[in-house]
This record gives sequence, structure tokens and C-alpha cells, in this order.
Amino acid sequence: MTPTPDAKTRSDRQIAEDIPYGVRIAAAWSWRAGLILLMIGALVWLLGKVSFLIIPVMVAALLAGLLHPVVKWLRNRKIPNGGAVALTVLGFIGVIGGALALVGRQLVTGFGALWQEALAGIQQIQTWLADGPLHLTADQIDQYISDGADALQNNSSSILSGALSFGSTAGHFAAGLVLALFILIFFLLEGPRIWGFMVRLLPKSARRATDGAGRRGWTSMVSYVRIQMFVAFVDAVGIGVGAAIIQVPLALPLAVLVFIGSFIPVVGALVTGAIAVLLALVANGPINALIMLAIVLVVQQLESHILQPLVMGKAVALHPVAVILSVAAGSYLAGIPGALFAVPLLAVVNTAVRYIAGRTWEHDEGLGGVELQPAAASAGPDGDANFKEVHLPRPESRLGKGVAGKTKASGSTSVEEPQADTNKGE
Repeated sequence: MTPTPDAKTRSDRQIAEDIPYGVRIAAAWSWRAGLILLMIGALVWLLGKVSFLIIPVMVAALLAGLLHPVVKWLRNRKIPNGGAVALTVLGFIGVIGGALALVGRQLVTGFGALWQEALAGIQQIQTWLADGPLHLTADQIDQYISDGADALQNNSSSILSGALSFGSTAGHFAAGLVLALFILIFFLLEGPRIWGFMVRLLPKSARRATDGAGRRGWTSMVSYVRIQMFVAFVDAVGIGVGAAIIQVPLALPLAVLVFIGSFIPVVGALVTGAIAVLLALVANGPINALIMLAIVLVVQQLESHILQPLVMGKAVALHPVAVILSVAAGSYLAGIPGALFAVPLLAVVNTAVRYIAGRTWEHDEGLGGVELQPAAASAGPDGDANFKEVHLPRPESRLGKGVAGKTKASGSTSVEEPQADTNKGE
């Protein structure tokens, strides 16, 4: 006898009730969590395939956040938008080029003396191996040196392929640098218009929340970049001046290296500090290296216990464990660029998620209840894109309190939204 549909439904319900509640919840969450992880994995794979485009865009975004105050200051001095952007970008290129030229000159003039000091240090090591606790003979030392030379010769093909790979990487780096500069110019020229275009691609119901979350995330990222610049400058000055005082060669290039490395949290400070100590050891011996180590530790403790809590903590509310894990994950997935962009991305995501989860956009006065619609003119006198204000009803007014165009929200009359971009707002 075939069971009726009602009996089958009751049987299924009875079976479901026999399963513990915790197991049912776990089963319901498991496939959803698996789907989320699958989508994240697919997104990471896709980003890895287009990293040659993503990395220049992210570099341009960071630089735009850094240089936008300069552009705004020039606009306030009655300089047109295009001229302000041109002056800012050219000035930035000039500063970077001048710094690289100065560092290159220091490297050329100081490398010869450093090489001689390194040879003297190697001679001291050979003397220690012979007269120290190991008591190696000259023949044994020569044999070890010969074995090292043979190993290099046997692996010459690997070394050559590595050199060719480095050349290819340098070519990709140069192309990415040009692309980042090109994108930077447009970010500074038409940043608001680009963001408005991206927001208008979304459904109208999601535009307000996305706009608010994006603006908050951008503010968080800009604050991080500016404060990290200050922290990196303090690290570079502290270690560079300390190296110059104890007469470590190449103090200026070392300071520049520390400045760049400081943008990679935790890892950058450790690597550049180790390089500074190693340079002091090779050039001036172990006592000088210990002094350099003390200088590095003092500067890093100043950063960790004073600058990071007082300055960085106010700009980016991230736990140190989250920072370390994000840097590790970023370096694993994308190498040095991943480690560099991990913390800014985490700051943006953290701010945006908090904004949306708290439904802050529903009462965010900064958005003003305005739907982004492009105006006829492409940009205002200050270079920012103009958008026509279309006052929308507040969320509570959409629950049957009136029709768009007749309902008052926050003291202003709502009007119907334009049906197309060709609508002139009349």
C-alpha cells in the first residue's frame, strides 16, 4: 500500500524531530559555509589571474589617498583641477626621482669601501677559523672555499634562470608602475565620478548602503596610509641617524630601505632591522653590530608601544593578531604585494562591514538621502564631479506612508527618481 502524501510528510517530520537540534543546525550551516568558502576560493583564484591589473589599481588608490590633500590645497589656491593634478603628480615623481638619485649616488660611492671592509671581515673570519676553537687548517679552509665554488658552478643553470626570471619580473614591475601612474592621474582627476559610476551599477535599493560603506572604507584607508607614512618616517630617521652616528656605511640607503619596509607591518621592521645589524657587523665588527641592534630595538619599541597605540590605533581599529594573520595570508597568496596591501584591505573591509551591519546608512546624515545621478557638467570648479540631488524618502516612509513624489521625508519633498540617465531632473 502506497503511503499518502500527508502520511509521508508526517513521517519526514518525525524523522527530522528525531535528529538532535544541534545536528540540524550544523547541517544547515555546513553547506552554506562550504558554499561561502568555495566562492572565496574562486574569488582568490580569479584575483590571482588578474593580479597584473589589481596591483596597479591598489597602488594608485593608496597614492591617491596620500596625494589628494595636495591636490585639494592647490585647488583652493584657484589652480584648475587639471593643473593641480599635473603639479601634484610631477612633484611626486620629482621627489621620488631625487631620492632615488641620491640613494644611488650613495651606493656608488660607498660600495667600494664596503666591499673592502667585507673582504677584511672575511679575512678575520678565516683567521678565527684557524686560531679559534675549531682549529681548522689552511688546507681545510681552502677545500671548503673550493667546494663552495664548485657548488655555484654546478648550479649555474639555476642561477641563470633565476636571473632571467628577475629580469622578467623587473619588466612586469616597470609596466605595472606606468599603469599605476596612469590610473593615479584619473583617480585624482575624476575619483568621485568613477565611484558614482560604480555605485550606479548596483540596484537602487543597495546604492545608499554601498555608497556610505565605500566612503567610510576609503576614509579608513586614507587615514591608515597617512599615519603609516608618519610611522615609517620616524623609523627611517631613527635608524638612519643612529647608523650615521656609529659610522655605519650607506646610512642613507639604509634609512630609505627602512622607510619602505615599514609599510609591511611586523615583517618589514624585522627584515630591515636585521639588514641594518648585518651591515654594521660586516663593516665595523661585532661591537658596532650590537650597538646597531640596540638602536633598532629602541626605535621598534618606540613604534610598538607609543606610535602604534596612540596614533595608528585611532585610525585603524584592528587587533594585532588580525594584523599579523592578514600579513601572513597576504604574503602567502600574493607575495610582497599581498603583505603590503593586507592591512589596508582589512581596514577597509572591517569599516565597511561594521557600517552595513549596524545599518548606519539608514540615518547617515552625510549621505543626505541623495541618489547618485550624473549632472550634465562633468566636474565642478574644484574638480569634483557634480551630482544632481534626488531626494528619496527615508526608509520608514517607504512602508506605505505615501508615494514617491508626494511623501515628505525629513522636511523635504521627495520627487520621483529619474528613469534614465537622460532625464534632466525636471
